[in-house]
Amino acid sequence: MNGRPDANGENPADTSETEVPEGVAPAADEAQAEPSTSADPLSELQAKADEHWDRYLRAAAELENVRKRASRDVENARKFALERFARDLLEVRDSLEMGIAAGSDAGADALLEGSSATLKQLSTTMAQYGVEELDPLGEPFDPELHEAMTMQPSTDAEPGSVLTVFQKGYTLNGRLLRPARVVVAQAPGG
Repeated sequence: MNGRPDANGENPADTSETEVPEGVAPAADEAQAEPSTSADPLSELQAKADEHWDRYLRAAAELENVRKRASRDVENARKFALERFARDLLEVRDSLEMGIAAGSDAGADALLEGSSATLKQLSTTMAQYGVEELDPLGEPFDPELHEAMTMQPSTDAEPGSVLTVFQKGYTLNGRLLRPARVVVAQAPGG
């Protein structure tokens, strides 16, 4: 207070090196002396905007790449969906070609047996891929699965049932590929 040193040799009026107790805020001029983390708020906001724009461009590019990849995958699926089925049908074709080549030297029984074996091989291959045969002989006529070619009076068959099958029908995994072409029985005199 008087500017004289005290017993320890320190001047109590000199506060240049005094410590600030914990929990007490520094004086205003000390707070200004600390370096600011943001020199210019506008440049900070511009940097954030640039960062977000960059993220947007990257996300848009990634989305476009995903879209192109998906389109390519769909196109390849369309082109090559039947690849495995076609490969398995080649075995049936090979069997038919061998039967034809052997036909000139074989008898009728051998040709019939070879044709039956090839037909069985074809049926097995088709069944592997969900192609099922519709042979509705004697069953009630179903317009969802059968195509009536004509009606014929019959005393042996129930009216409305399939009397004759001209051409078998087929389904693919339960969905109709081709209806069975049939003759439908009707009551005699009707």
